[in-house]
Amino acid sequence: MTSRGVGERQHDRVFATKGELARAIILRALTSPLPVGWVTADCAYGQDSHFRRFLEDHQLSYVVAVPKSQQVHGPRIEDRILREAPPEAWQRLSAGSGAKGERFYDWAAARLPAVWEFDGDEPTRQRWMVARRSIAKPDEIAYYLASAPLEATVADLVRIAGCRWKVEECFQSAKNECGLDQYEVRRYVGWYRHITLAMLAHAFLAVLASQEREKGAVSGTHPTSWTSHRPRFDVCWQLDPTAVLRTATTR
Repeated sequence: MTSRGVGERQHDRVFATKGELARAIILRALTSPLPVGWVTADCAYGQDSHFRRFLEDHQLSYVVAVPKSQQVHGPRIEDRILREAPPEAWQRLSAGSGAKGERFYDWAAARLPAVWEFDGDEPTRQRWMVARRSIAKPDEIAYYLASAPLEATVADLVRIAGCRWKVEECFQSAKNECGLDQYEVRRYVGWYRHITLAMLAHAFLAVLASQEREKGAVSGTHPTSWTSHRPRFDVCWQLDPTAVLRTATTR
């Protein structure tokens, strides 16, 4: 390739932020035949209001991590959770299975009031703020913002939040089992071919493993939750039904 050709190709490339790259990836996925319903991401993307607005504009549900300083209708999300969440709002739910079994945490979730400018008179989606608290270290709390279908439950949000760990595990598994990171190439075409074959091999193994699990799979049920009685203009905490019953019987 001539120096002119190299210069022309380099000139066509422009800088893109992580948020812009993420939006481009999502748009590419939406044009594919793959079913796309939910998006989950870490704080780097979740704290970007433009990114969340982009997902809502494309009718995508999401559960994204945000920093504790994230403002939610004024106050910081950390302040709202610690100050407003009643004790019975915390539910012990699993965010999915891990190497050592189910990943249990204490979760609190509240429905947020609609924003008329975006939602109109009849919202089709519900926004949430969610907190995940470590059982062993209660001071360790992670925070999320979510937008979901009206019928979505707290268990649904927890399940989607836990999917991000699955992505990390997928990368690690592909590296360990299929040599995803074991390439020695200097050009994009060679790298792309290696990555594609490694991911294809990993997908094949994942399908085989899933089929083996399904042979002895036991169907489960989603936990349910109650809704606290709060004014319509305020947040609406989802209460753990077992905690509510315990409180009622001790009075």
